[in-house]
Parts: sequence; C-alpha cells; structure tokens
Amino acid sequence: MTPLLEYDAPVLLVGGGPLDAELVHGLAARTSGMVAADGGADGLAELGLRPDAVIGDLDSLKDPAAWSGVPVHRIDDQDSTDFEKCLERMVAPLVLATGFTGARIDHQLAVMSTLVARDERVIVVDPVDICFRWRAGLRLDVVEGTRVSLFPMGRVTGRSTGLRWPIDGLELTPAGRVGTSNIATGPVEVDATGPLLGILPRACLDVVADALCAVE
Repeated sequence: MTPLLEYDAPVLLVGGGPLDAELVHGLAARTSGMVAADGGADGLAELGLRPDAVIGDLDSLKDPAAWSGVPVHRIDDQDSTDFEKCLERMVAPLVLATGFTGARIDHQLAVMSTLVARDERVIVVDPVDICFRWRAGLRLDVVEGTRVSLFPMGRVTGRSTGLRWPIDGLELTPAGRVGTSNIATGPVEVDATGPLLGILPRACLDVVADALCAVE
C-alpha cells in the first residue's frame, strides 16, 4: 500500500479518546508532524491544534467539511480500526500515539492487539503509562526501581536480565501468568518468543523511544 504521509522523524498520532492537554502539547512539541485518527481531529481542535491530515472511516468526526486546508482521507474499510488505518498509511521512524486509552475498553484492547500484530515502532502514551511492543534486542536503561510490566498477548516464553523477578523458565499467557508490576534492578533486556507488550511509567518515554529507534 502506498503511504499517504511520510516523515523522517517521530510523528504524533491522536485518537478520539480522552486527551490530556498538557500531554498532547508536550508530545506535539517533540514530534515532526501530527495525524488525527477520525474524531481525534475534534479533540485537537478543542486544544487549538491542527493535524497534517485526518484518516479514518469518519464515523466519529463531527464535521469533515469544516477541515478546510487539512487533507481528510476517508477509508471505508470496516475490517480495520482507525488506528490500523492510520498506521497502514503513514511512514515514520517512530509513532507516539495518544487518545487511544481511557475510553472504551474494546477500543483499547484492539489497539493493544494492533501493537503486537504490526511492525511499526509505536508507543501508546497516556497521562500515566506508555505501552509498546517489546522487540528483539531491546535494552532499556531505566533507573533501578522502575516499574516494568510485561503483558503477553499470546504464549510467551523467554529470559530476562535486570528484573527483580526474571521470566526465565516461565510461560506467560493472557489467561494464565502475566508479568505485571515487575521492578527493574538495572538495565532491562528481555529475550522472548511470542507477542509481548511492555508497559512502563510515562516518565520513561525518552528511554523507550531512544531504545526502540536503536533496534532493527
């Protein structure tokens, strides 16, 4: 699929869920562009911000005609979420996504599923936490005592260093043992087989972003 938008630096993707004004402005200041997923454009308008483009099926955008000067791409595919539609049509070394948590639980679960299903480097950011797909070779130079949660989205086995409770010899599954609320004892590395999410405090955003961009 030919991308609609291409960036050579991190980009902000904004969803239609609750937005934290301070967080959105902070993320906008550290990224090179901004894309709205459907109704996320309305939330940006309330904050006085305009995206580079709006992408989605437009079932929640209040008035598509009101976005004069902003490309609005209607994608009628009902087999994918607006989050997926956006990721499929943009290229960037890193996507910081906000407005995708804190509202409907089914939407949040769909976002987490997309994170592990796709290869893009994406960090979902909300006022409390960040969430991302754990990639092979990832090393997080976090401060000792940092909360590091590992959530399996399927069967996961592997080994770890830098965690108070290593995952070596364990089998993690969504309906069985999960790895929430572990604690870093130093730099964290996890060599895992299977779809795995990392969830850390938002204060770790810079560390995680740098680490994700450093691995292939």
